Amino acid sequence: MQVNIKGIDTRYVLDNEGGGPWLTFIHQLAGDLSVWDQMAGYFRNSFTVMRYDLRGHGRTALSPDAFTIDDLADDLAELLDRLGAPTTHVVGLSIGGMVAQKFAINHADKVDSLTVVGAPAYIREQARPAFAERAASVREKGIGSIVEPTLERWLTEGFRRAHPEVVEQIGETIAHTPPEGFARAAEAVSRFDARSGLASIAKRTLVIAGEADNGTPHAESRVIADTVPGAQFELLDAAHLSPVEASQRFCALLDAFLRSPA
Repeated sequence: MQVNIKGIDTRYVLDNEGGGPWLTFIHQLAGDLSVWDQMAGYFRNSFTVMRYDLRGHGRTALSPDAFTIDDLADDLAELLDRLGAPTTHVVGLSIGGMVAQKFAINHADKVDSLTVVGAPAYIREQARPAFAERAASVREKGIGSIVEPTLERWLTEGFRRAHPEVVEQIGETIAHTPPEGFARAAEAVSRFDARSGLASIAKRTLVIAGEADNGTPHAESRVIADTVPGAQFELLDAAHLSPVEASQRFCALLDAFLRSPA
């Protein structure tokens, strides 16, 4: 399904067999909503599950101008308004976790709970050039140039050997990401910093990190849990894509969190 948000045709998918509270999943950089297919299948009987593609990813159009993570959070707020969702539980992975943090800070009235997966509270000064370099590389060499190194960062070697079909599908998703969509999102990531607003988040918060995540070391995710009042922190045996690599444990954690009393 498509809806126009600020002039951008935006793809979303709703699974609402249960007709319960809204649960929104936000995907990673160079990903799309398909990374959450398994989770949507699990939670759709109890929640109204919404997945969507960020600007310039999947089947969502690229915006004409550069954007920030705050802009992406505003996109989500408008999308929910257009779909008639008063509030939602929000779960974000990687850049999606950055969007989720900004959404919880800037649109607190729309948040039931916050789950941040494989994302930091901010991008360290020394790490910012790496995102600019990736953006420049993709513009020059094409998105295919980052497929293999990205898969190596996202999934452990053992998982890649054991599940080649999953690796192939994720690799295809990366390869089909529009280069300029990736580049602009990477540049937005390089400027991300949510530290000033985290202490204001009053909704229940779960932070999940991968023990083998070299791209976002779990110490950087723990900053979120240490700053948001009462936040829960969990470490999984996985690299960056813990919802894929440790799907059963991830699902159990999220389910328990969502069903726990406020």
